[in-house]
Amino acid sequence: MNCKYFGICASCTLFDKTYEEQLNYKIQRKKERFSNFTTMEFDIIKSSESNFRNRAEFRIWWEKDAEGNEILSYAMNDFKKNILKIDSCEMVSPHIKELMPKLITKLESDLELSYKLFAVEFLGSSTNDMLVTLIYHKKLEENWITKAKEIESALNIKIIGRSRKQKIVLTNDYINETLNITNQDFFFAYEENGFTQPNTKVNIQMIQWVLNNTQASTKDLCELYCGGGNFTIPLSTKFRKVLATEISKTSIKSALRNCKLNNISTISFIRMSAEEFVQGLNKVRVFNRLKDINLDDYEFDTIFMDPPRSGLDDTTRALAKDFSNIIYISCNPETLHRDLEELTKTHEIVRFALFDQFAFTNHIESGVILKRK
Repeated sequence: MNCKYFGICASCTLFDKTYEEQLNYKIQRKKERFSNFTTMEFDIIKSSESNFRNRAEFRIWWEKDAEGNEILSYAMNDFKKNILKIDSCEMVSPHIKELMPKLITKLESDLELSYKLFAVEFLGSSTNDMLVTLIYHKKLEENWITKAKEIESALNIKIIGRSRKQKIVLTNDYINETLNITNQDFFFAYEENGFTQPNTKVNIQMIQWVLNNTQASTKDLCELYCGGGNFTIPLSTKFRKVLATEISKTSIKSALRNCKLNNISTISFIRMSAEEFVQGLNKVRVFNRLKDINLDDYEFDTIFMDPPRSGLDDTTRALAKDFSNIIYISCNPETLHRDLEELTKTHEIVRFALFDQFAFTNHIESGVILKRK
């Protein structure tokens, strides 16, 4: 990576390797980890080598110059967890990279905007919609709103101000995104403070990989941990109906909005945990959240799961075994390995993929498709 902070900034941990070297290093580690399950060739989804992140957060660092003027800088940690001042970042998207110096100059020129500014978050889209969250250690007053609106207009961005017990939305608290997947456009609204995949190009290829390895079905899909519908909405084109669950209120709100944006009526979203859904499906408990959904109307043949780092709990693993097809996206190889020890007792792995969402770090995401033996 052509970055002057490469090997200094702790955001990149595999700084002593070229992109291909770091990718091969991660691939070999994963092949060794999962060698007791399969020796098949993994499908590899590469990242761009730079400018791949559409989501980023930076601290703001204050200091005085020789004349006593306050100077603002973006900041990260170095490998000793000391403050590292930066003026650019090669990991972020071209739009964020271009915006960073313009924004810091605007903030620095006005004390109302810069005073007690603690951090800046960027959320961008491939359609060049940009949301910037400014985080403060002070109460935000009317003067701040006036000044921030001027920056919104000047830089053609959306701004949110955050402080303790405060969230001020000047225009919108979301950005608009369009993902072209297998020659079809899907529309999404990504909310501030909601989960989104940071590497848009890899995300598109992840969804395409799932779609390419999922046969069209006359039956139904069950999805757990659906988030804002990132996989749900494209996958709905392969099934009669979809029932998707998610515990986060913000994510469910996004999922419902995204469903409307795509004019899809075959998906039902439920705000409940995976464990609660299993209890409802097995009629162990009655949930008011299921009062408008008749679970007996569904004939599932496939389950899709994209759990948090903790992976699946015991009840969810047991539920997954009841499906003919399992699609499992994982952000944690340790819990994926643990879960596969159970799932491979009833199912066999037919495809295995690695998605390099976070280039030049030790992290790589996995995708596994299993079919009942």
